[in-house]
Amino acid sequence: MLNAIRRKIRIGQVEFSQHATDQSIIRGISMQDFRDAMERSEVIEDYPHDKYGPSCLILGFTLSHRPLHIHCSYPMRPIIKIITLYEPEPSRWIDFKIRRQDDA
Repeated sequence: MLNAIRRKIRIGQVEFSQHATDQSIIRGISMQDFRDAMERSEVIEDYPHDKYGPSCLILGFTLSHRPLHIHCSYPMRPIIKIITLYEPEPSRWIDFKIRRQDDA
């Protein structure tokens, strides 16, 4: 699944929700940061029954090793939808991959 997502992003079959666009501006996440993180990433949560369609949460790292969480649609859609992206708070995540119990 992740390779299919990456492939679509590489060829421009990607769109950002307004929320993702706003958050990337507020949090200083550039398009290059997003692309770099997607190339160095893994799926950490899967949401096959998400209310707006199947999606997943990806953890990736920029070239400067900044962690990013990228919530996106499954690659079965013609265009990958980036729902949101953000830098995870270490206090809420173990190794940026596992939600802490008090945050579940």
